[in-house]
Amino acid sequence: MGLSTHVLDTAAGAPAAGVPVSLSLRAGAEAWAPLVTAVTDDDGRAVLLFDDPDPGTYRLLFDTSGRSGFFPEVAVVVVVPEGDPGQRRSLHVPLLLSPFGYTTYRGS
Repeated sequence: MGLSTHVLDTAAGAPAAGVPVSLSLRAGAEAWAPLVTAVTDDDGRAVLLFDDPDPGTYRLLFDTSGRSGFFPEVAVVVVVPEGDPGQRRSLHVPLLLSPFGYTTYRGS
């Protein structure tokens, strides 16, 4: 399947539609290789499709500049570990967003 995200606007109590999100793979100490981009749908969801992600360090970059608040972007860096490919096939990273803070976690 790939990696999915769900962005929720906790101040409004609603999904955050129209948030651009990009996925990159670490390609060196300070470099990122772009893989795919998407925009959250009306339900605040985006699926960044790729088959069986390789182990590595990935960055989700949420462009929140179109929303009111302190953070114009949110970067979430995750590690896809070595191991069972079945466990790597479906990764979900929700983002709970408010004007002055955010929370993220590994979802299911």
